[in-house]
Amino acid sequence: MAVVLLTYVLRKVGNIFENEVLKVRDGWEEVNAVKEDFDRIKAILHDADSLEEGSHFIEESVKKLRNLAYDIEDALDEYKLLEAQDHGHGLLEFLQESHSYVKNWKACRRIMLRMREISPKVKTACEEHQKVCYKFKKAAEPSSTWQDQRGNALLLEKADLVGIEEPLEQLVKRLVKGPLEKEIIPVVGMGGLGKTTLIKQVFDDPVVKKHFTIRAWVTRSPYSRTEEVLRDMLQQIARSIMKSVPSGTDNLSTDLLKVMIKSLLQRRRSRYLIILDDVWRVGEWDAIKYAFPNNKNGSRIMMTTRYVEIALSSCKEFAGEVYNMKPLHAEQSMKLFCMKTFKGHSCPWNLKETCEDILQKCEGLPLAIVAISGILATKDNKIDEWHLVRQSICSKNEGNDRLENLNMVLSLSFNALPYHLKPCFLHLSVFPRDQQIEHMRLIRLWVAEGLVQTKDGKTPEEVAEEYIKDLLSRSLIQVAELTSDGKVKMYRVHDLLWKISRAESNDRNFATVVDEQHAEWTDRVRRLSVHKTLQTARKNEPLWQLRSLFMFGVSKSSINRVLSSGLKLLRVLDMQAAPLKRFPTQVIDLHLLSYLNLRCTKLQKIPSSIAMLQNLETLDLKHTFISVLPVEITKLQKLRHLLVYRYENIAYSHSKFGFKTLGEIGALQCLQKLCYIEADDEESSVLIRQIGRLIQLRRLCILKLKTEDGRKLCLSIAKLTNLRALSVSSFEDAEIDLQNLDSPSQLLQRVYLRGKLQTLPHWIAKLHSLAKLHLKWSHLEEDPMLSLQSMPNLVHLELLQVYGWQKLCFKAKGFQKLKILGLDCFEELTFIQVEEGAMSYLEKWSIQRCKCLKNVPSGIEYLSKLKALELFDMPDELIEKLKPEEQNEEYGKVAHVPELSYGYWRDGAWDVTSIETAVERMGEEQNPRAQDTTTKRSNLPPCWK
Repeated sequence: MAVVLLTYVLRKVGNIFENEVLKVRDGWEEVNAVKEDFDRIKAILHDADSLEEGSHFIEESVKKLRNLAYDIEDALDEYKLLEAQDHGHGLLEFLQESHSYVKNWKACRRIMLRMREISPKVKTACEEHQKVCYKFKKAAEPSSTWQDQRGNALLLEKADLVGIEEPLEQLVKRLVKGPLEKEIIPVVGMGGLGKTTLIKQVFDDPVVKKHFTIRAWVTRSPYSRTEEVLRDMLQQIARSIMKSVPSGTDNLSTDLLKVMIKSLLQRRRSRYLIILDDVWRVGEWDAIKYAFPNNKNGSRIMMTTRYVEIALSSCKEFAGEVYNMKPLHAEQSMKLFCMKTFKGHSCPWNLKETCEDILQKCEGLPLAIVAISGILATKDNKIDEWHLVRQSICSKNEGNDRLENLNMVLSLSFNALPYHLKPCFLHLSVFPRDQQIEHMRLIRLWVAEGLVQTKDGKTPEEVAEEYIKDLLSRSLIQVAELTSDGKVKMYRVHDLLWKISRAESNDRNFATVVDEQHAEWTDRVRRLSVHKTLQTARKNEPLWQLRSLFMFGVSKSSINRVLSSGLKLLRVLDMQAAPLKRFPTQVIDLHLLSYLNLRCTKLQKIPSSIAMLQNLETLDLKHTFISVLPVEITKLQKLRHLLVYRYENIAYSHSKFGFKTLGEIGALQCLQKLCYIEADDEESSVLIRQIGRLIQLRRLCILKLKTEDGRKLCLSIAKLTNLRALSVSSFEDAEIDLQNLDSPSQLLQRVYLRGKLQTLPHWIAKLHSLAKLHLKWSHLEEDPMLSLQSMPNLVHLELLQVYGWQKLCFKAKGFQKLKILGLDCFEELTFIQVEEGAMSYLEKWSIQRCKCLKNVPSGIEYLSKLKALELFDMPDELIEKLKPEEQNEEYGKVAHVPELSYGYWRDGAWDVTSIETAVERMGEEQNPRAQDTTTKRSNLPPCWK
């Protein structure tokens, strides 16, 4: 993990010294010497990354090198800080530049002197480290006192298992039924979910045994060798067909072993089942996959892995489908817990609350439940002893063999990470337990932290996207929420993995969390995350070496206290939802700051002195009360993400508020995200032309566009070839003129147009990547359905007063990818028809304020994948027909829809009633006259944002 830091520091060495040190005599030799030292450290630590977990001596050696890297980074950042403070302006510019040159020259001299002092230490530390690694590598296997007990899963009896019946039945069915072609079935899930346990039950199922003549089970590990796996597989196959393995196989190459396996399987033409348990790398599968012939008799290969990437890769070349393991639900978790803790008896009433709290932390992970149950089974049923166990779950679990084993199993996934992903996983520890993490927040933070390596042809944000996908693939983070077009919006970390992240982060001095239980931090803390309180922390402790500061639920006094602690080298400041009404004056002195998050605060003004933050790349002011940015904002030449807007929702009224600026926005050449800028002032035409200079823009949102500026906007948008999302709202009732856009970015995936159009822009139908389209108050003169229904990748469509339909028809084979549809405020609409084959993938349909629509859409029964139908402010006549007690023709059309609801805006909130359909009652003995359930909520009807 230290390699990433050193790579980042080495990049600083190159940039700063090559630009400045050449001004000093013998500077170039100094640069080369420093680079050689760093290259040496890089090579050593990269080699030691896989060994660090197995040796205390190596860990200490790495710690020394890491601290030396911190020393160098501190020196370089202090120089950069001096450079940032010396910018001349006005009439004295010449004198100030001269003074700055002398001052910088002296700073370079000081840095080189410090480097000369550090250099001998670097060489000594590297030599010591190499000696330690040499001794360590002499051992045949990494030394460890931990005994891998995952093999115990092969010995469990079916009666000892919980929640296995349904997945067992599904997997057995997939094995014995289906096509005659060879198939692979990868089973994916995080460590501890019970993948091996489930597959062993499948492997031993009587139906499976009878169906497959040849069966073999091989287990991999992070350290297993391919030839050993193949040799084991060959022996099992030979035993299955009553043949002895030829002598001399111990010396055969992997290629010859694969040939022998394939020959045996082909010669017998028997149906075979091969289990590959615990595959860790794609290369492990690639190394053996061609040993399995396609006998076209229903042969199967099953694989367990923690990594989605491996599962998907195996299914690309072989027919098959990934099976995702799911955690136990609450009832199953309690059943397993009681079985192991109380020998099947129910939990005593006095322990129930503690029990539920423990199970909540386990989050349905069988390995965790069994490990903790094993501890509690040896305790008396005294609540104080149970409290101690509950607290130990939140600690490092030292001294408890069962919990240490659980940690080791889960830590395998962390230890197996490539070195560039380890700091990204550790960075998750700065967020509070159980808090969902926004996708773009994480990406912008990783880029600002310097955790993302550069790749040719890709932005740092795009590389960070790859990192997140890799962590998802390895089951180290989970998707918590998706956007309507299928993009990940929020992530979460399993409670036990979060604990590992926090412990490892603290051990490596990567980040320190200060909360009610942990009030101290180390002298060389680099990242500090404060959760709720600083009351017991050390007072007036200088934090000059701090690079990143996060504050969650912290009081205003604590904020002032931390910001006044000499944070001169700070790069990241995240104060989302902090109790702030004024811009903190201390922030202006943070000249190295690259990331500033003040989202969801009550700020109303940004000072002109923000121009001092010349290194700022992200300025997040979303959901604040800022409406004007000072002209000095355009001096922030490195700014990449500028978010300044808020929403206000009342019933159907949904208002957006953006910002105005007097500066030339086109000066921000690095800008990728500009949301939402208002264009209704006298200089609007200049602003619109300036936007065309922002060629790096990925997302552009404009409010209050005037009709006369439409043509100019088209010219600017045509230059934005990287644009992924476009949002344009008109000024009051003005028409949006976007017909003159001939060649918009083909990367556009989301388009939001709010205002009169009269004619649907011709270029919209040509956007083959478009997934999400919102059209509001368009008042088109021609029916747009013919153009829209053929869009190949449209997933989400929202239409509000788009056209004066009386009858609306969705044609067969139209909208083949559409999953979400919203129709709102079509006052003349009396009839909707869905032809068979139209919208075949539709999952959610919302119809609102269509006062003349008295029946459900004709043909809605063809929408077999429809999961939710929502009706808001619709005629009572229609709603009455849908109630289950009526059991009429209209109800029969929607009886297959699992979620059916209607609502009205009353007394400042939405009254939403859920109608129970036949699907919900299926298999249950309930009164057919089921009562509807009503809940109140104050948010908007679905989709409108």
